[in-house]
Amino acid sequence: MISPILRKLRAYHFEWKHFLILFIVLIFFQIIVSYIQKISLQEIVSSTQNWYQEDSAEMIANLTATALELLMETNGLKTIEDEAEKQRLVGSFNILLAQGSLQNNIDEILLFIHFGNQIYAIKDGNLLFDLLYLQKTIPQPGDSSVHEARKIYMELLPDIRQHNQIINFKAGQNDYRVFVPLIPNGEYLGVLYIKIRHDLSFLSRRLISTYDETALIFSALILFGLMAMFFISSYTVRERDEAQKDLYDERENHLRQEIHHQKESLFTKRIYHTHHKAEKIMGFIKNDLSLINPDNLEQVKTRMHKYANFVSRVIYDMKSYDPPLHTIRNQIFKTRINEVIEFIIEAIFKRVSVRIQNIDFVVDLDPDFPVIAINEYVIWEIIEPLIQNCIEHSRVAQVRITITTRFDQASGAGTLTIRDDGQGFAESLLMPDERGIKKIFLEQTSTKPDNQNSGYGCYLAFEIAQRCGWELDAYNDPQGGAVYHLQILKPVR
Repeated sequence: MISPILRKLRAYHFEWKHFLILFIVLIFFQIIVSYIQKISLQEIVSSTQNWYQEDSAEMIANLTATALELLMETNGLKTIEDEAEKQRLVGSFNILLAQGSLQNNIDEILLFIHFGNQIYAIKDGNLLFDLLYLQKTIPQPGDSSVHEARKIYMELLPDIRQHNQIINFKAGQNDYRVFVPLIPNGEYLGVLYIKIRHDLSFLSRRLISTYDETALIFSALILFGLMAMFFISSYTVRERDEAQKDLYDERENHLRQEIHHQKESLFTKRIYHTHHKAEKIMGFIKNDLSLINPDNLEQVKTRMHKYANFVSRVIYDMKSYDPPLHTIRNQIFKTRINEVIEFIIEAIFKRVSVRIQNIDFVVDLDPDFPVIAINEYVIWEIIEPLIQNCIEHSRVAQVRITITTRFDQASGAGTLTIRDDGQGFAESLLMPDERGIKKIFLEQTSTKPDNQNSGYGCYLAFEIAQRCGWELDAYNDPQGGAVYHLQILKPVR
């Protein structure tokens, strides 16, 4: 019986750690909520308790003082000869002054009576009768509490005499001192002093305890509710999860095949691009073979040697567009970039089957530019498509290509700039993507209207420049034309 149940439970996608996390999160937030609500409850209970204690103390003191005033006004302050009446009056005074023994929350009741030039503290009805009705001098109690109350009364006396109002203040956590003026027949006689202690902490503790029990039960109900919801939702979505898994697997295989086809297509277009370069160079080699003679033998041999090395590099690129780094930059390479630029201009762009008459090259090369440790045919692969792009996108009848190299001895910075005087780049090509790469350097982005089998020159130049450790940028010259800027040597900081 138990085994089938366990097998069914294992079919659901849950573990005990899920319940543990739910329980911990629930308890954590419940503790925070309980703590905040408990503080709020304590503040409400405390303020309610203070209000009740203060109001209760004033009410008890006021009732006692009113009873004394009525008793004095009813009997007057005349001499009483009848012993029975005397005993009745004294008994009434004692009942009012003995409430401390009748009620647990009243600690002390005193009367401060002004008689002659003295202030008498009275706790007993006989002494009060002797003072008021027989006008006898009565002894003063020597209790420390009486001295303390007298001291407080003397400090408050001016305020009491001026306003004739009840004064109530809190002397401790639960102790209240109340002074009620006695004014029988409209004449100030003194005050009734009551020390009242209200301890309602048991009520606060009970309220907080009840709230804690409620919070615990509430947390348990939420936890069991979440567990029940988890079981129900797991049972409901189990088949859906299986169907989704099959769908995701099928979609993953489809995407993998599509990516594979895209890579093959892109690699095929890249091979076409490099094949076009090799085809052009091979045409130059064939032409050199037909022009060779004893007078130009050495010149043609040097040029054909460079052509052959470049074709070898192009064929190597056809195998992989992610070649090892040491085949690009290495200390064994000693390349003079000025010579590479001059060779590309003279042996590539100025040497075509029909000489181009509407292109002028202006070369301003820094003779102090140092030797760099980059394969010269890799540099060729960067510079040649940039110059070609300046020619093709200029969209003017006569274009001037200006190539400049500069080296700063102080900072160690070296730059190469290729610019034309054409119409410049379209602004859309200079917008960077989320990686900060401008659109002109993205794959399959071309400046030509028909970009079929194009859009790889600037992309390959940018990618190869990065492998060289260079920074390639493109922008429009404010005075007109497009500019490619290569940071070859970075300044030393």
